[in-house]
Amino acid sequence: MRLILYVTLMVMLGSCAVIRQGEVGVKRKFGKLEEQSRGPGMYSVNPFFARMLKTSVQTENLEVRLRLPSKEGLTINSEISILYSVQKDKVPQIFTEIGLNYENTAILPVFRSAAADVSANFMAKDMHSGQRSVIEAQIKKRMEEVLAGRGFTIEQVLMKSIELPSELSRAIERKLEAEQESQRMEFVLDRERREAERRKIEAEGTRDAQQILSQGLSKEIIELRSIEAFRELANSPNTKIIITDGKTPYLIQPKD
Repeated sequence: MRLILYVTLMVMLGSCAVIRQGEVGVKRKFGKLEEQSRGPGMYSVNPFFARMLKTSVQTENLEVRLRLPSKEGLTINSEISILYSVQKDKVPQIFTEIGLNYENTAILPVFRSAAADVSANFMAKDMHSGQRSVIEAQIKKRMEEVLAGRGFTIEQVLMKSIELPSELSRAIERKLEAEQESQRMEFVLDRERREAERRKIEAEGTRDAQQILSQGLSKEIIELRSIEAFRELANSPNTKIIITDGKTPYLIQPKD
């Protein structure tokens, strides 16, 4: 009796399929897949002739280490992440045309081919500079073109790390150092040019002021200023000594 209950319980448990959040299931009965996918929930499945095939429809992160060719013929070691997801309504099609192991059957081969084709159009140094985002975008676009209509969404291609050949890395570092030194020298020269220009303007201003002053100092103005100066001295209560030539009270001897 206990054996019968145990067998009955196992059959009942085996006839239930649970699809969790973020998953999609497709029922396969007598080797034939249903055309309709199923969302999260519990479903009854006869374990003797049916099975519920499940897969995730959440964003997947596929990390790949790859040796990429460059335009100049170098080989670059890289680590790249592919963010992709499966389209829910295309799951039956994917299972039918590609199979459950679609990541190794479709995603990876397409990515490897696209990455090699794109990287071969760029110099090695471009993969280590601002061109990296351009390379990522082109790989993503190439994958979308090949996988169009197959039920996959390529969300992003990210080049996480790039290992350039040691000689090339040192050459790039030396070039960057030279560029930085050149920029520093240009800054110093520009500062010196601005300082020289400032001094030139200051000298021109002083010269113009002196010219204006000399042009305005006539004989009459000089005599008037001398009289004013003596008048201020005469009005001062302090003891004072004035030395003249005995002919003129002016501080400045006028020219004949």
